[in-house]
Amino acid sequence: MLQKINTDKAPAAIGPYSQAVIVNGMLYTSGQVPIIPATGEVIEGDITVQAQLVMENIGALLTEAGSSYSSVVKTTCFLADMADFAAFNGVYERYFTEKPARSCVAVRQLPKNVLCEVEVIACI
Repeated sequence: MLQKINTDKAPAAIGPYSQAVIVNGMLYTSGQVPIIPATGEVIEGDITVQAQLVMENIGALLTEAGSSYSSVVKTTCFLADMADFAAFNGVYERYFTEKPARSCVAVRQLPKNVLCEVEVIACI
């Protein structure tokens, strides 16, 4: 059975999808971008500022689902510019200390022209 996760502590979906879902004890989040949950606006700043907010938004979804960063088994990271890879990793490694499996790719463009987006799969 599919359980939808929704919290006002993470950005509302900007399309026809859920913030996250739980299926068979696993949490699957939609991609999180650096949107301020209270305002719906993209945070101003460089990759470190944007990545920090993305991690906080992911944390809100993990908490709402009864999970945590240490239960994340896989992340998929999207960067608008691979030149931001090292700076992004500097933020990422502070949150994903258990070092889950990961893919990280550069893409041509992200929603709202943000610099990064991250989705996770976690155990509940």
